[in-house]
Amino acid sequence: MKTVLLLLAGLLTASTPAPASAAPVRAAAETAPGTSSRPVLSRAEATPFTATHYLGYSGAYASPVADPWRPQPIRTPRHPDLVVGGAHGFTSVQQAVNAAYRAGGTRRLTIGVRPGTYTGTVFIPSGTPPLTIFGEGPARDVNLEFTVDATITPAQWAAQVNADGRYAEGDPAWPMFQSCATKTTATAALCATVVWAQSTNLQLKGLTITNTLLDTVDRGTHQALALRTDADRTQLEDMRLIGRQDTLMTNADDVNSIARVSVRDSYVEGDTDFVFGRAAAVFDHCEFRLVSSRKPSGGVIFAPNTNPVFPYGFLVTRSRLVTDVAYQAAPTGHFGRAWDQGASTTGYLPGITPNGQLVIRDSYLGAGFDATNPWSPAATTARPFLARVDDGRDLNDVNYNRLWEFRNRGPVSSAGS
Repeated sequence: MKTVLLLLAGLLTASTPAPASAAPVRAAAETAPGTSSRPVLSRAEATPFTATHYLGYSGAYASPVADPWRPQPIRTPRHPDLVVGGAHGFTSVQQAVNAAYRAGGTRRLTIGVRPGTYTGTVFIPSGTPPLTIFGEGPARDVNLEFTVDATITPAQWAAQVNADGRYAEGDPAWPMFQSCATKTTATAALCATVVWAQSTNLQLKGLTITNTLLDTVDRGTHQALALRTDADRTQLEDMRLIGRQDTLMTNADDVNSIARVSVRDSYVEGDTDFVFGRAAAVFDHCEFRLVSSRKPSGGVIFAPNTNPVFPYGFLVTRSRLVTDVAYQAAPTGHFGRAWDQGASTTGYLPGITPNGQLVIRDSYLGAGFDATNPWSPAATTARPFLARVDDGRDLNDVNYNRLWEFRNRGPVSSAGS
């Protein structure tokens, strides 16, 4: 752990400009180090936790390489390369993605999606050229949706997802489809997603993606993803992502390598771990809404799954964490928890099990959250939340959680609660 942190520090000094100061927030002063249930960063401790750092590295977690990525606002052309909808466009987004893949090359290709509702899954395979898929209208009017539940078998998943024959042998996305259809596990698990992207340099803008399973199931474990991203340099802007459990998975398909995700000006809704994964992800000017319609208490927004030797998981900045009316009446919501993926039989193993990392800073924390214990015990292992609050603390101590607050405002901020 110390070796990697020293390496990162050296890379920052040699190759990365100093981080820009965060936007000022009018709020009462929080007091570091906080408590073991509500840890707060000091100004000095918060210095590394900026977009520059979270998006500044690629390569293996054990030996990261300085590779600054500074995503700019997504530009959309008046005349895209490919069109979905209308009299002369493709009838599905998947058809347009297939066409872009077959076109090949390294030039960025654009797919404009006209207002309407497009039912079915979309798989974007590795090897697709840099791609921008955008809605030609307000995001609310451009809807990609499907109903799929992780509890079904792989065979049931295959029959449901491919009922219209959109995936066939020889198609670009056929290997992705087959990887799920031929699983030997009891359930489809994280294959239960509406849009699944494995291509690098992907941009999505102005789309609503909904897993319409929503409230049709009980309070049990019904993973039902709207969007799953697996690759480096994925950029989301002006998106509406709607589900209940596991709405947005910002992932790294290679468990040993960094994948970076930038999310701006977007809305994400759910009730259980609905923003999760192992990517290094920055959420800027976003709204996260915890809803009670399926699970009326104890909901969780974030579940990062960060490699234990890497100091950057999720950064939430200049954003809003809010709840519905029922949570505001009975405040039991949680900001997040560590995922502890893969440790159900072993329990949490310090330095081996992922140890989710998250900083929420310069953001609004609305009513409806448990102000005393806003961080929940870990998923998978039920490891109790515990943070270091001693002088000179190591923010990446694998024996403790890495979920922090800094300079937030609102009724349940550390300053306001």
